[in-house]
Amino acid sequence: MSKQPEENTLAAPERARRRFLTQVAAVTGAALAPGMVLFEVSQARALDQPVSGKVRWGMLVDTTKCTRGCDLCVKACDKENGIHSHGRPETDSQWIRKIRLRDLHTGYVQFLPMLCQHCKYAPCVDVCPVGASFRRADGIVLVNRHICIGCRYCMMACPYKARSFVSEPLHDQVPWSPRGMGTVEACTFCVHRVDRGHKPACVDACAADGPGALVFGDMKDPGSKIAKMLAKEQSSEVRADLKLDTGVRYHGI
Repeated sequence: MSKQPEENTLAAPERARRRFLTQVAAVTGAALAPGMVLFEVSQARALDQPVSGKVRWGMLVDTTKCTRGCDLCVKACDKENGIHSHGRPETDSQWIRKIRLRDLHTGYVQFLPMLCQHCKYAPCVDVCPVGASFRRADGIVLVNRHICIGCRYCMMACPYKARSFVSEPLHDQVPWSPRGMGTVEACTFCVHRVDRGHKPACVDACAADGPGALVFGDMKDPGSKIAKMLAKEQSSEVRADLKLDTGVRYHGI
């Protein structure tokens, strides 16, 4: 019996993912010299060079600047990663969302963005039965959608409710951020931008048109803006009692 071509035997989602990977390769190859990634600081590394543990990407959120009604970070994330609302905020994919905090003793109310905290000791990684959830050496926590089985154990383990399950058919995807129906997803720190030397879309949007409440950079580099701010100003982890060593810190809570 003749064997069918591999493309015809693949499930539709897998065929779509492979097409997206091909498009990503084409876009990257057109924009950059072969095998090179450009950085804002004129640093370059070969694409086949693994990420380094000498770097720890992180974000500092200044909640004193984050205001009610501002959703620039959410809109920028949705646009950058091809996320569309279905009008059901409780179940729609949201890689970043604005939450309201109220002090029970004083009544003081704050609004802040909540996203994947990119924990050093990530519960989502610990519970994943197939290794789809993983943490890169530079601190970014990701989901390999090629092997994710949609069991949603990671969603239950995440204390920040930062992960979403894709239950709707996907349309108008962007090649640099492929998604997969039946898989779990979360904020990636816009890894496709970071690996090219840029900041996450939410950070750029907040700086350009918003209050500049988000700072992103290498927390291990004492010369970086985020490291200087963390050393100088008060900052907190959400649910610090869990000792997860989060990559997202908040000033003013």
